[in-house]
Formats: sequence, C-alpha cells, structure tokens
Amino acid sequence: QVQLVESGGGLVQAGGSLRLSCAASGRTFGGYPMGWFRQAPGKEREFVAANNWNGGSTYYSDSVKDRFTFSRDNAKNTVYLQMNSLKPEDTAVYYCAAGVRFMAGRITTPTLYDYWGQGTQVTVSS
Repeated sequence: QVQLVESGGGLVQAGGSLRLSCAASGRTFGGYPMGWFRQAPGKEREFVAANNWNGGSTYYSDSVKDRFTFSRDNAKNTVYLQMNSLKPEDTAVYYCAAGVRFMAGRITTPTLYDYWGQGTQVTVSS
C-alpha cells in the first residue's frame, strides 16, 4: 500500500521559512513525478512545485518561484519543499503527490497524480 506522509507545517510570521517533507512508502518514486500542491479555504487546489524524475527539470508556479525550492532524496524516497520569504497568501494546506507515469509539462495538473498525502497546514501571519 502506497502512503505519502507530509510533515513540517506550522505557524510562521511573514518573511519566515519552513521546510516541508514528504516520505513515501510502499513503492519507490525516484524515476516518477512527485510534486507539491496547496489549497486555501474556499479555493481550488493549486500547483506549487514538481519534477518528473530525480534530475529532471523542476517546475514552479509563478507565485512561489524564487522563494520555494523543491528537492528530492531518492535514497530516502522523500521530497522536500523549502519555503522562504513566506507571505500570508501562502497560507494553505500543502499536499504531496506522486504519479506513476511521465507527465512532461502537464505535471502541474493535479488530476494526473495517482497518490496524495493527507496534507500539512501552513499558516503565515502578517
């Protein structure tokens, strides 16, 4: 059974940093797409960052580019999201997702992912 477990969320002041982790179990995802999405209250789930495989290009949403950094550690079957210069508008539940097929540029589409974590809350105070 595949499981994705996020951790690292919390409450932080604007301008601060957090590092999210997502540990996968049940299968390895080193050669497959993994990404981060987020959902704020009353809004649709939106893409944050992802890449198709370890070593491939990383995609970022315009709203987080230059502030967030996506990384993955194949040995630990874990992906990370380093979030710097956080803003109140970054407040959301952050979800880790994994796919089992190459997505190319469609990696930003949440419906293409096969597995999701339970989410971790990130709250940024002004």
